[in-house]
Amino acid sequence: MREGVTGGEAGVRHVRKVRCDMAAGERLLSEAKFLTVAEVAAVMRVSKMTVYRLVHAGHLPAIRVGRSFRVPEQAVHEYLRESFVGAESA
Repeated sequence: MREGVTGGEAGVRHVRKVRCDMAAGERLLSEAKFLTVAEVAAVMRVSKMTVYRLVHAGHLPAIRVGRSFRVPEQAVHEYLRESFVGAESA
């Protein structure tokens, strides 16, 4: 457990507990590469609005940094891999 400080009313600060468990196979957060919405859109060759829709619908995980979103690069590759539809030979 780690303590995080959050702002409260009239400048009062509250301390909340933040749980920091990691599964054995997970990469360290410091090793993860995060992409901006524009970078994800370029990789996927779609509009930024499409990326925002995927994030808000829960199809693409993202974290919020201020007013911006950052998407783990690995999540983009996994989404594309799972969404791939192969053409069948006739």
